[in-house]
Amino acid sequence: MKTLLVSETFTSIQCESTYIGRPCFTIRLATCNLNCTYCDTRYALNAADAKECSVEELVSMAVVSGVSFVEIAGGEPLFQKNTCLLAKELHKNNFTVLLETNGSLSVSDVPRGVIKIIDCKCPSSGESEKMLFENFYLLKKEDEVKFIMRGEEDYKYAVNIITSFKLLKRTRKILFSPVIDKLPVKFLANWMIRDKIPAILQLPLHRIVWPGVERGD
Repeated sequence: MKTLLVSETFTSIQCESTYIGRPCFTIRLATCNLNCTYCDTRYALNAADAKECSVEELVSMAVVSGVSFVEIAGGEPLFQKNTCLLAKELHKNNFTVLLETNGSLSVSDVPRGVIKIIDCKCPSSGESEKMLFENFYLLKKEDEVKFIMRGEEDYKYAVNIITSFKLLKRTRKILFSPVIDKLPVKFLANWMIRDKIPAILQLPLHRIVWPGVERGD
């Protein structure tokens, strides 16, 4: 039986992608290979608090949720060996599957048809040097790249990454999101307008709808 360590599962709305606002069943897997300074799901890093679930159980939970979107998040989903199998089985069951990854591990085994959301770490995360930039060459048009920023240094870093790796030729879904209590939204918006950056400004919707609520379950 193929299993995964799961931090939580819940049905809510999708909060951090171009699918924002849609009802979505989230499978948050436990453990991560990074330790970002602004991580807002630190509870998912602890394997001791996780529960072991089979791939079949998780697919069944998604079916029972009654929604058509499923997001596999973390932690870091690709840090567990059976994540790609889970994504494949969910896709076979006609779900739109989003897989959010921190970009430090290869996405080469992510099944065709599963939408990859690569959270490219900026300098303020403390983990930018661990990015596996080869992943950008594996992007499909439906995939997304997200940059979370605490200040202008992060913004300039993101613009340089977009240019250096010609990301706009690989995907039109590039997201800029501020760390909400560190970078005023209007600053980021003004920089994007000034530089004519064709990215999508995105706010962390869950922080707005459910302020102060950490877990989804």
